[in-house]
Amino acid sequence: MRFAFWTTIYVLWFVVWTDNLWWLLGVPVIFDLCVSKLFNRYVWSHYKSWKANNRVVKEIMSWVEAIVWAAAVASIIHIYVFQMYKIPSPSMEGSMMVGDYLYVSKITYGPKMPNTPIAMPLVHNTMPFTGGKSYSEALQYPYKRIAGRRSVERGDIVVFNYPTGDTVLLEQQATNYYDVLKDYQRRYGASARRKLAQDYTIEARPVDRRENYVKRAVGIPNDTVEVRDGVLYVNGVEFDDPQERQYLYQVMTSSPLSKSVFDRLDISSYDMVDYDRVHNIYLLYLRDSDVKALRSSSNVVSVERWVDRLESYVFFPGDFRWTEDVFGPLWVPAKGATVALTTDNLPLYERIIDVYEQNELKVDGDVIYINGEPADSYTFKMDYYFMMGDNRHNSADSRFWGFVPEDHIVGHPRFVWLSLDPDKSFPDNIRWSRMFKGFDQ
Repeated sequence: MRFAFWTTIYVLWFVVWTDNLWWLLGVPVIFDLCVSKLFNRYVWSHYKSWKANNRVVKEIMSWVEAIVWAAAVASIIHIYVFQMYKIPSPSMEGSMMVGDYLYVSKITYGPKMPNTPIAMPLVHNTMPFTGGKSYSEALQYPYKRIAGRRSVERGDIVVFNYPTGDTVLLEQQATNYYDVLKDYQRRYGASARRKLAQDYTIEARPVDRRENYVKRAVGIPNDTVEVRDGVLYVNGVEFDDPQERQYLYQVMTSSPLSKSVFDRLDISSYDMVDYDRVHNIYLLYLRDSDVKALRSSSNVVSVERWVDRLESYVFFPGDFRWTEDVFGPLWVPAKGATVALTTDNLPLYERIIDVYEQNELKVDGDVIYINGEPADSYTFKMDYYFMMGDNRHNSADSRFWGFVPEDHIVGHPRFVWLSLDPDKSFPDNIRWSRMFKGFDQ
């Protein structure tokens, strides 16, 4: 009966849910543990006897056993159930704040199986202290996601692997490799890649070992996203923005703002871009409620929102000359959808075809070749998403690096389990009001 009970649980969890028949190799192990007990009789009993006769060995092995079991259980939970994530930057303020520690559910969208299963448990991509790789690429699996509660919905906050994090500069990991490469190509022309390799240590990373980002999914497959003068529209309708969304504002005052004003409005050091002491002009990232409160202050002369109209190559896809506040319209690709390809619109889909969906892409004059064949259309193999930070003028998001493929989706943040203000010291740095704050979207 024990064997039947545990086998049923095991098969439903590891075989049916993960759709992986290799897990059936564990059934004989369960049979031995519950029925035949051969391992216990010929291995485990001798091991326990050997350990009991040596006090030092007993002490060491007790610690080893505890660490191994804890790592095994934690790894299973980390892969299949949830992981913790710390907010490192202000791109999602004020919905999420720097110093928030999130519980990220893997169950919501379905756990994604590791592409590189041979890895140090609970370490993402870099070994602590030594700085080397925490994983081996000797064994790699293709993308596979097991069943979850639902798919990504418009407005969800999502944790995902950074799409353009497939290549990193180890000495400057906070910088986008492709932005640096573009800069080198302008400066050094055909020798740009060779020069870049001389100046930096370049490392390629598989999907599951790329850095984790958190943004809001404002565009789901088949949506059309557009930003007009800083206002986001999806399918021609103004997006239902969160109340905590922030923009950059110029605040002119007759006298300096006091510290109590910043504390009352919860404006952190990350929210202040600049302060002109001569003219009492602040550049601040503010929520709508902050703007209303400041405009009602007696020493505030004006509060004006900044609109970015400076076209730049840094915005996706680099050739369309869009800005943070004037962007699109841009259609978000969907699995199974077919798009007509021309050399004019190819920059929008080039990375999808070449990198994310691993085709050989080549352009010769006006002719596009995919896997050696002339192509005037392309059918997408995956769903894609358009992500934006709630801090609209301080977020490196899809406006800069494009679409997020479905195989990069990690999970859905459910609540804040701890929040520490980096501007304060313990115990004043604990934000008690944010503890266990949930996210409906």
